Amino acid sequence: MTAIIFDLDGTLVDSAPDIRAAANKMLESEGQAPLDLPTVISFIGNGLPKLVERAMRARDLPMERHAELATRTLAFYDAESTARTRPYPGLTEALDSLRAGGFILGICTNKPAAPARDILAQLDLAQYFDTVIGGDSLPVKKPDPAPLRAAFAALGGEGLYVGDSEVDAETAERAQVPFLLFTEGYRKQPVEALPHLARFNHFEALPGLVARALERATG
Repeated sequence: MTAIIFDLDGTLVDSAPDIRAAANKMLESEGQAPLDLPTVISFIGNGLPKLVERAMRARDLPMERHAELATRTLAFYDAESTARTRPYPGLTEALDSLRAGGFILGICTNKPAAPARDILAQLDLAQYFDTVIGGDSLPVKKPDPAPLRAAFAALGGEGLYVGDSEVDAETAERAQVPFLLFTEGYRKQPVEALPHLARFNHFEALPGLVARALERATG
């Protein structure tokens, strides 16, 4: 059976506003000025601890407090993870189509698994996914290929990875998995700089793109 694994932040959901709110609450608690949304988006992709590290460096906070401030930021985020987060347009229709076509779906994200599952549940998306591999599910995170391989192994299939960023593209390349790039997410570089089999900017295009990508990958 063919599996399709998705990244979460910037791929399925626009979560940057809630991530920014949590980071800024942490900074406010330290008497620091807030970060604007483009800056926070530039920090997303390597998991929450790395995002907090980048936020701390942006405000010259001492790195020996990183563990404490990362824990505080996660607590702020867990308390309000979907207040501003929304699925991208056309997502549920695309997932319905893929499931109806017999595909099995999963998540491979650098977000910790518990908040990832909570977001999926609160946005009524959990029903679509048979596995969630988070940034704390294994000792390593993306772009190490192990989390993506674990997601495919949990589903018992091979297939495609769908993501939005440089981290996702590198993960797919290292795992030797065909990669579909969602161009409306949080990447930092031009589309042409990221290795990908195909790309799309709206989820209504995804089911057809998946069919063509599989033909190319197996043809």
